[in-house]
Amino acid sequence: MQGLPFDTVQARPTTVRDEQVFDGLVEAVKRSTVAAQTAGRIQEIYFDVDDYVEAGEVILRFRDKEQQARLEQTQAALAEAKAVYEEAQAEHARIKNLFERNLVSKSAMDKATSALESAKARVESAEARVAEAEERLEYTRVRAPYSGIVVERHVEVGETAQVGQPLMTGLSLEHLRARVDVPQTFVNTVRERGEARVLLPRGSLPAESLIVFPYADETAHTFRVRVDLPPGQNELYPGMLVKVAFTTGEAERLTVPRRAIARRSEVTAVYVVDERNRVTFRQVRVGREVVDGRVEVLAGLAAGERVALDPVRAAAYLKGQGRSDDS
Repeated sequence: MQGLPFDTVQARPTTVRDEQVFDGLVEAVKRSTVAAQTAGRIQEIYFDVDDYVEAGEVILRFRDKEQQARLEQTQAALAEAKAVYEEAQAEHARIKNLFERNLVSKSAMDKATSALESAKARVESAEARVAEAEERLEYTRVRAPYSGIVVERHVEVGETAQVGQPLMTGLSLEHLRARVDVPQTFVNTVRERGEARVLLPRGSLPAESLIVFPYADETAHTFRVRVDLPPGQNELYPGMLVKVAFTTGEAERLTVPRRAIARRSEVTAVYVVDERNRVTFRQVRVGREVVDGRVEVLAGLAAGERVALDPVRAAAYLKGQGRSDDS
């Protein structure tokens, strides 16, 4: 604006979302306890509480002497079965050649075929036993099902664990959600709108999706809502209490740009410029940040009034204006 060392803007009504805010609890989408799939003595534990683990890493190992011996036995049996099968193949080929030349009887041919099929079945059975032994050996190496943080360790080195016994509990920080209990008076609107955001110290985090449970708590008469959050953020962690704002409608609100707001100790104000370019410092009551960096003005300002976009320069200008008035 000509004659002023700063830009101004008019306070104007803006269409914003009406919201209802409720308390929520952040939780991990992936949280699980790894249990023993074999019985035995725990030989090594590679990770502890608060450690980060990559998916597939071995987090714990059982004593595997028996499983290793079993695998070696089955591998030896498989090698023997394969040798017998190779001999049966060679014998079958020899008998078949003779049979086609009418030099041996059909019963001899049938006997060779039966021996070949029996040898093949023994190989397949031996391969299955090797696969089973390998699987049992793999059970002695407990791996992380996904990347995440260890939050609980349930066993110690040297303990004997049984099948199904909990070993470690972990969670992933990659995918989080907020768990909110919404009063029944708002649940239909929340379900229809399907929009929410988690309020943060600086801005907000929009929800990717909402899941409204199809039943209410009989005591509190609230509906559980899961608010899925976008992956990869680093401001929220499982166990944090948060404020979750659900969209319930739209309304007109008086707004100004956030950068026009001046904060002086406990005072929130704007620098108002009148039609003669005279500046006054006026206290206002502001609400939430809405769209495009604009902030609701709840009291102290009227639509159409001009405010300074640079409170620092406006303050300096106001001081100079005061000196001019005194002179």
